[in-house]
Amino acid sequence: MQKMRVEQKTNVKNGVKRLVFAALSVLFQVSWFTVLVVGLSAYFTYISIGFSVVALIIAVRLYSRHTNNALKMPWIIVILAFPVMGLTLYLLTGHSRLYKTLRHRFHDIAEELNEAIPQDMEIVEEMREEAPERVDLAEYLSGWNNYPVYRNTDVHFYAEAIDGLHAQIEDLKNAENFIFLEYHAIEDKESFAPMKEILIEKAAAGVDVRIFYDDMGSLWFINGEFKRQMEDAGIKCRVFNPIVPFLNMFMNNRDHRKILVIDGKVGYTGGYNLANEYFNLTHPFGYWKDTGIRLEGDAVATFTALFLTMWYAMEKKKPSFSDREDFTKFFPEINYTSKDNGFVQPYGDSPLDHEPVGENVYISLVNRARNYVWFVTPYLILSDDMIRSLTFAAKRGVDVRIITPGIPDKKFVYQMTRSYYASLVSSGVKIYEYTPGFSHAKMCITDGIAGTVGTINMDFRSFYLHFENGVLLSHCKALNAIHNDFIDMIEASEEVTEQYKKDNRSYLKRSIQCILRLIAPLF
Repeated sequence: MQKMRVEQKTNVKNGVKRLVFAALSVLFQVSWFTVLVVGLSAYFTYISIGFSVVALIIAVRLYSRHTNNALKMPWIIVILAFPVMGLTLYLLTGHSRLYKTLRHRFHDIAEELNEAIPQDMEIVEEMREEAPERVDLAEYLSGWNNYPVYRNTDVHFYAEAIDGLHAQIEDLKNAENFIFLEYHAIEDKESFAPMKEILIEKAAAGVDVRIFYDDMGSLWFINGEFKRQMEDAGIKCRVFNPIVPFLNMFMNNRDHRKILVIDGKVGYTGGYNLANEYFNLTHPFGYWKDTGIRLEGDAVATFTALFLTMWYAMEKKKPSFSDREDFTKFFPEINYTSKDNGFVQPYGDSPLDHEPVGENVYISLVNRARNYVWFVTPYLILSDDMIRSLTFAAKRGVDVRIITPGIPDKKFVYQMTRSYYASLVSSGVKIYEYTPGFSHAKMCITDGIAGTVGTINMDFRSFYLHFENGVLLSHCKALNAIHNDFIDMIEASEEVTEQYKKDNRSYLKRSIQCILRLIAPLF
């Protein structure tokens, strides 16, 4: 497939204005505070000493945190080297009040909702008998994180985002009770138009329709008018972590999930957002490759719980679950018998609990691979733990492959991605770049019997900073289609393993990439 003509991305003017204003606001706050303190320090020595002491205390507290060292070190260096500017930047972007304001509420709501999705221990025992090599990961997700493993669920895989969108539209037409839509980005354009029309019709017919989107993710595509329009049509609409310059500049923690739930019976997730470029209606970065899956059956209940947790957590007041009848209607008894007998386990990941669920799932899949483990990810910015797992698997003879984009959407981040190639391929990992364009899918498959599809990139943002979701599959028929899609992507890609194995980088390029590796966790 040849590279497609790169077109200019059309952005919503309002969104661009808000983003520019937000960026200028951050710059103004940092500059004003820095100039003020530096100016005062010239006259009051104790102010300078005080900031140095505070910087040291913050650096020590950062170091003592139970989180990945790669996340801590860039901040520690910046804060100690430039106390005033470093502390200001950290307080604005690195130390989010989101943790303090949402952690307890999120936990309380999740506990309430977890009562609606208890783990069926018979399924765990069945998995112990039929898939013993996978049961420990399933028990980690269900026991430690309250994401049950299910059977009686059919899984359909979509190798192209547009096919997933068409299926979503058809299923929406059959909605009778409720529709929950949670997406990182929504663009009020051609791709979303048929869905929007159905949502408005269903709301008018009395269906409980709710839309939840991330403010930063949708900034380029829609503005406040979209929310007002939806609410005027009877659709409940909420925005995650709105960007409010000077008041709420804590933008690091975003809702990166993509979830659609219909009546608690059918659910969708995958890599694509609801915007034109994801369906190749526009081509800003060549051919856009994305994937998704459809669940029908018992496992959809976890999608419902994930959505409701986020929905209620973003209420201005603490929600009440005293009306149990109203709450339980979102978890109906499902009269459904699946054709597939595999194990299906939807899961979420949150930065509020300091538990890197998404990364742990990936590492577990790599560590238990015997023949092969393949990944596709738009961004490759890895922790030491992830690198160690990938390289050790390759050294013990596992066929480890990673597919990254051939055309980047963010050139700066793309250089960070490529900076990891040399260390990976030197240990036997194979790297492929998807030459037709930008591969935005986030998937893993191992040995043809297990894998995951979802929203989780192989980077620090997805592993540690964003709200994410995925579906762990074991012995499901859909894994055959996922395997075949990997084969197609590999055939359409250029293998760059040997190129980076030689590592003919200049000293300047090596130095630049070392710096990029150091600051990568901040981006």
